[in-house]
Amino acid sequence: MRFYYNLLYRIVWPFFCLVHPIRSIGRENIPEGGAVFCANHSALADPLMVCFAATLRWHIRPMAKIELSRVPLVGWLLGKAGVIYVDRGHADVKAVKEALTCLKAGGKMLVFPEGTRVHDGEDVSAKGGAALFATRTGVPIIPVYVSRKKYWFRRSPVIIGKPITPKIAGRKATSEELEKIMNDVMEQIYRLGESA
Repeated sequence: MRFYYNLLYRIVWPFFCLVHPIRSIGRENIPEGGAVFCANHSALADPLMVCFAATLRWHIRPMAKIELSRVPLVGWLLGKAGVIYVDRGHADVKAVKEALTCLKAGGKMLVFPEGTRVHDGEDVSAKGGAALFATRTGVPIIPVYVSRKKYWFRRSPVIIGKPITPKIAGRKATSEELEKIMNDVMEQIYRLGESA
């Protein structure tokens, strides 16, 4: 899996950074071991921007809609590189198990909590999946702000915030606790954007 990730990274990175170079801020906040990266989402390029901001040192496994897996060759390659495909129309137990296994093994995942691309003026509630993964495995959540404006031929900021360790009262988080955790995470993400 890491072989395909490194291969795709090295192929795509030079071309991507030529037209949409990245200014990575806060990379020192990335911890060793498992973590759930949570980012805002406004464009198709966002997963690439987060992965490139973290550099090739970290293998980040994005979660993506299952429709992407059906794109000839691209879907297969991304799956080989570690993308976790999610069937958003159903309770995708397979994707949840794969995500939990990844985190328990010390891996890093990328989740877009709003579940879809969100543009200026839109208000979309964050889903609780990322908080569920973090509370089930004991890993921190890393808030990441990706610039809504993708500049051509000049750097667009990607800001990586400090790890957040979710707190819950019992052994398993309630739906209310998951909702509160994700509201706090999204608030932190957009607060990072205000400093860009």
